[in-house]
Amino acid sequence: MVKNLRSWFIFSLSNLAIVALYGTMMRYKIGFEFPWLDQKFLLHAHSHFAFTGWITQTLMVLLVLDIREKISEQRTNLYHKIFIANISCAYGMLVAFTLQGYGPVAITFSTLSIFVSWFFVWKFSSDLRKKAPEHPSKNWYLAALAINVLSTLGTFALVYMMVTKNIQQNWYMAAIYYYLHFQYNGWFFFVCMGLLWSKCVIKVPGIMLHKSIFRLLLIACIPAYFLSVLWIRFPEWLYWVIVLSAAIQLIAWGKLLLVLRKHISVLKEGLSKFSTFLFFCVTITLSLKFLLQLFSTIPIMSKLAFGFRPIVIAYLHLVLLAVISLFLLAWLYSFRFIRINRVTTIGLAIFVAGIFLNEFMLMIQGIASFAYFPVPYVNEILFLVAMVMLIGGILLVFSQLKKSETQLPSDVNI
Repeated sequence: MVKNLRSWFIFSLSNLAIVALYGTMMRYKIGFEFPWLDQKFLLHAHSHFAFTGWITQTLMVLLVLDIREKISEQRTNLYHKIFIANISCAYGMLVAFTLQGYGPVAITFSTLSIFVSWFFVWKFSSDLRKKAPEHPSKNWYLAALAINVLSTLGTFALVYMMVTKNIQQNWYMAAIYYYLHFQYNGWFFFVCMGLLWSKCVIKVPGIMLHKSIFRLLLIACIPAYFLSVLWIRFPEWLYWVIVLSAAIQLIAWGKLLLVLRKHISVLKEGLSKFSTFLFFCVTITLSLKFLLQLFSTIPIMSKLAFGFRPIVIAYLHLVLLAVISLFLLAWLYSFRFIRINRVTTIGLAIFVAGIFLNEFMLMIQGIASFAYFPVPYVNEILFLVAMVMLIGGILLVFSQLKKSETQLPSDVNI
C-alpha cells in the first residue's frame, strides 16, 4: 500500500498520460488506418478513465490532504484503501471498455466505481464536520459531494438503457449530458473552488467571500444542466430559467474575480512566473466557458453548436482540459504536491501547449464546418497535437522518477 498520500499523485500523472495515449490512438484512427480497435470502445474507455482515474482520483486525494490534520492514522489508512478501490475500478473500466464497450464487465466496473464514490462521500462528509464550521471551503466541498452523488443518476440511466437495449437517442444523449454536466460543473468545479478558497484564507486571513457567490453558483448549477440539452423543445418559461441560470453563473464568477483581484499581489507571493501564468490561463478559459454558456442560449447559436461535432468536442475539451485538468496540474505544480525539476516544468509546458493547440485546431475546424469548408489535413494536425500532449504527459511521469530539485514542504507529507 502507498504509505504517503502525496505518492498517489504519481498514479494520477500516469493516468493522465494514459488518457493522452487513448486520445492519440483515437486521433490516429480518424486520420489513418487502424482497424484493430473499435473507435467507440476507445472513446468510452478514454472518457471513463479520464473522469475516474485522473480527475476524481486526484480530487479525492487533494480533499483528504486538506483535512489531514483532523483525521487519525487509522482513517488515513481507510482512505488509502478507497483510493486503491477507485483506481482498480478505473483500470477495470479502461480494459473492459477497450475490449467490449458497454458489455457486462465494463458495466460492472462502472457500477462498482459509483459505489466507491458513494462510500468516499459518506466517509469524507463525516470527517469534514471536524473542519471549522465557518471555514469557507466547507460549503464548497459539501456541495461537490452532494452533486457527485446526484450525477450518478445519469450513469444508472445509461446502464439501464444498455441492459434493456431500449435506447432512444434523445434520452440517451440527455443521460450522457446529465452525468457530464453534474460532474464537471458540480463535482469537479466545486472541489476546485473549495481548494482555491482553502488556500486563499491561509495566504490572506482576512479575505472574505460573499456567501451570495457560493449560493448563486450552487442554485444555478441545477437548471444549467438544460444548457447541455437545448436541442430538446422546452416550454418558454423553462427557456428563460435556463438563460437566467447562465447569466447568474457569469455574474457570480465576475463577483468572485473582483474579490480575488483586491488581494492579487498577496495571492501571487511564493508563486513562480510559470505558476502564475498557469492560473491566469485557467482564469481566462473558465471565463470563456461561462461566456460561451450564455451565448449558447441564443437559439441560432445553440443550433450551430449542437449541429457540429467539432464544436461539442471543443467545448468539452475546453472544460475538462483547459479548465479542470489545467487547474489540477497548476495546483500540483505550484504547491509542490509533485516533484519539481526541470523535466517537470518542460513536460507541463509541453502538455499545456498541446491543450491550447488542440482547442485552436478544434475551433478552426468548427468555424470551417459552419461554411461546410473542409480544413486540409486537419485530422493529421490534430493527431500531431495529441502526440504533443502525450509527450508532455510522459515527461511529467518521468519527472517523478528523478530526484527533486526543489525541496518539498513537510506539510504535504503524511
